[in-house]
Amino acid sequence: MNPLLEKLEPYPFERLAHLVDGVEPPADLAPIRLTIGEPKHAPPAFVVDRLRASLAGVGTYPLTAGLPELRAACAAWLERRFALGAGAVDPGSMVLPVNGTREALFAFAQAVVDPAAGARVMMPNPFYQIYEGAALLAGAEPCYLPAGPGHQALPDLDAVPAKTWATCQLLYVCTPGNPTGAVMDVAYLARVLELADRYDFIVASDECYSEIYADEDAPPAGLLQACAALGRARFERCVVFHSLSKRSNLPGLRSGFVAGDPDVLARFRLYRTYHGCAMPVHVQQASIAAWNDETHVRENRVLYRAKYDAVMPILAGVLELERPAGSFYLWPRTPGDDEAFSRDLLAARNVAVLPGSYLGRQAGGTNPGRGRVRISLVAGVEECAEAARRIREFIEER
Repeated sequence: MNPLLEKLEPYPFERLAHLVDGVEPPADLAPIRLTIGEPKHAPPAFVVDRLRASLAGVGTYPLTAGLPELRAACAAWLERRFALGAGAVDPGSMVLPVNGTREALFAFAQAVVDPAAGARVMMPNPFYQIYEGAALLAGAEPCYLPAGPGHQALPDLDAVPAKTWATCQLLYVCTPGNPTGAVMDVAYLARVLELADRYDFIVASDECYSEIYADEDAPPAGLLQACAALGRARFERCVVFHSLSKRSNLPGLRSGFVAGDPDVLARFRLYRTYHGCAMPVHVQQASIAAWNDETHVRENRVLYRAKYDAVMPILAGVLELERPAGSFYLWPRTPGDDEAFSRDLLAARNVAVLPGSYLGRQAGGTNPGRGRVRISLVAGVEECAEAARRIREFIEER
């Protein structure tokens, strides 16, 4: 067996299951699960219709590169969404469909990391656990960059020693962040690019929450947008990851794409040809419909804003929390230990949340997720409000 498998940490939800083993929540309270970031809004009907209408595609082997029409739809969406300009993204060399960003974020490290070079893969802390697993199984050492409140929940890039940057082969960034919801502006991303050039590493920008944000007039920036602002027309060293799971409430479709540096994507495409992960044709056809429509995406944001509007006043005064600029999470401090809070909340009020320490790692003497929980506002508005009321009652009674 691959000995690197032994380095993998238990997944957060495995740890949570162990934590609450034996807990018997009140039978008179319906369970409310706010742990997993799985959208519960209805998927767009027109996308489902296109999926059904395209099922004849199951009789055809799909190509790794995907349909030209899908790559064109993804390229055009990037150009519109991030104001890149028509023709800025070449569909043939700068876009590659993937089966969701989780699969691609993991596979990307396997393709770009040279394990013989004593490589480090750097990532924010707390973080999405796929980054760490991808680094370990690529034969690299994960390096955790703490995201503290003093830097708007973003890693302090200038606090990292030059000798550490010099060992970096791949940097994962996530904007809006999971679990913090923090957004990187163009200036921050420009600093990332400056470091990538100076120390010769690749940047993988996880932007799967980019379409869920608080201010309709201020959408979060993206890494390719920062490239364009700096005149980097070929998006050197940069690859972005986008998905329909959160944007379009289609987590089961397993559809996304990567885009960026054509030289990097050429090597990633070679890897994927052998990896055998081409997107099925009927999924591609449904994805084209989704990327070409923005109405359902705007309606989706309205629903998430309604949840924050309902939940924030209820929790104000009993939890230390802020409304994030993006994503659908809350990341509050807990009164006491985050594991005990999560377990006791389930036992007392049948509301499940995720301990923040499960999303971070001990680095520099501290785990930045300790003493926090992640609350996923994925249920309906009324259910989220009911969960908030139960959390408030739980805290007040303690």
